[in-house]
Parts: sequence; structure tokens; C-alpha cells
Amino acid sequence: MKNVILCGKEISKTYMQGGKESKILTHMDVEIYEGDFTVIMGSSGAGKSTLLYALSGMDTITVGSVIFKGQEISSFSEKKMAQLRAKEFGFIFQQTHLVSNLTLFENVAVAGYAAKAGSVKEIREKADMLLSKMHAGDAKDRYPQQVSGGEAQRAAIARAMIGNPGLLFADEPTGALNKANSQEVMKLLMELNHDGQSILMVTHDVRAALCGNRILYLEDGKILDELNLVPYGQDDLKKRENKVLDWLSGLGW
Repeated sequence: MKNVILCGKEISKTYMQGGKESKILTHMDVEIYEGDFTVIMGSSGAGKSTLLYALSGMDTITVGSVIFKGQEISSFSEKKMAQLRAKEFGFIFQQTHLVSNLTLFENVAVAGYAAKAGSVKEIREKADMLLSKMHAGDAKDRYPQQVSGGEAQRAAIARAMIGNPGLLFADEPTGALNKANSQEVMKLLMELNHDGQSILMVTHDVRAALCGNRILYLEDGKILDELNLVPYGQDDLKKRENKVLDWLSGLGW
């Protein structure tokens, strides 16, 4: 049986817009398992990113609870939550959010210092190693504006991994990339998952979703259905794609 690393219990998220209540998430129960590559899909406005931010503590929930490794993090103070995010969570977004006046190496190393991931020497060595592993080592001394979008996103993955996160959150990580760079980023994420990294990713890209072993489909702030797959590479890719497309089509994708 898989271990639950993160779960949401009866979580709801409500906004006030123009004096009216707008429900984004509605009494949702969700479990994320250790070692899984979990994908969140759904139509625009279904609550995909809101769910990701709620589970990661980047956004507060209106009601319910979020539990990570047995701790109810939804009751943490902002300071304690920030410490948890620095030490236990890694984040990758559609936009890299790299600091423009720091080199790629410095962007990764600074995240290591924030996470207290070792001595200065250890962090610098690990930053070098991760950038090399992410195929961005040749660009480590360049600034974000001097590299391609693919190199910047690979550096962002290295930054996310510097603190040895318990869970890696990815929100549309290929959304701003061309096909070749998207494939490279997804290949790297699959390699990390193969090495044991737990990943939770939001995407609208079916090709990216194929890389996961579990897909959750959201509609109107609720989980409508889920699809479980064998790890990528253990089945025929075309059959895998057809299975996912047929499932999505049946849900009204």
C-alpha cells in the first residue's frame, strides 16, 4: 500500500467577487501518494491551480484541512509555513521567476541557502551538480535574460530540487516552452520521479499528462474522476495516449 504524503480533507476555497461569493474548490478530499507522479487536469476555471496552491500552502483555504507527513499545515503561521515550503517543497511554474540580476548558478545556490541545505561549500557543489544534471551547466554563469526559455526552466527545476524536497509542485511547467524544450523538461521530471521524487503537476497538455502515473480530473471545484496508469515506459506509448484521450473524452474534455 502506498504512503500518503499529502492530503486535503473537506477543503473549500471561496472568493468574494463583486459582493458575491464565488466557490473555486468545494468540500474536496484528495490524497497524494509518496513516489507518485500525480497530474491534475480539467477545463479552464475548474480549480486546478487553486488546488495546487492550497495544498502547497501558497494560498489559504476557506474551510477544511491540509496535512503533510502527518502535520496539519493549514493551521501553520505564515512564518512556519514559509519555513516548511523552503525545506520540504519544491516549486516549478510556467514562468521561471528566476532573479534577473543573479546568474543561473546563483539562483540555485540562494535557494539552497534559504533551505539550509548544507554548508556553503556543499550547497555550491550541489548547485553545480544539479545544473549539470538538468543540462544547464554550460549556462550556469549567464543571467536569465541571456539564456533560452528551456535553459531557464531547467535551471528552475535545479532550484526547486536544491533542498531535497519531499514533494515537487509543478504548475504548467511546459506552458511557455516550445515542443522540443517541453519534451526535455518532462523527460527530466520523469527521471526525478524514477529516482523516487514525488511530483504533483497541473497541466492542460495531454503529452505532459502522459508522463504521470495518476491523473485527477477536476470539474467545478471537485474531483470528477481519476485514472491510474503504469509508470511511463512500461506500456506502449500509443496505447497509453489512446487510453488517456478516451478517458478525457468521456469526461467531456
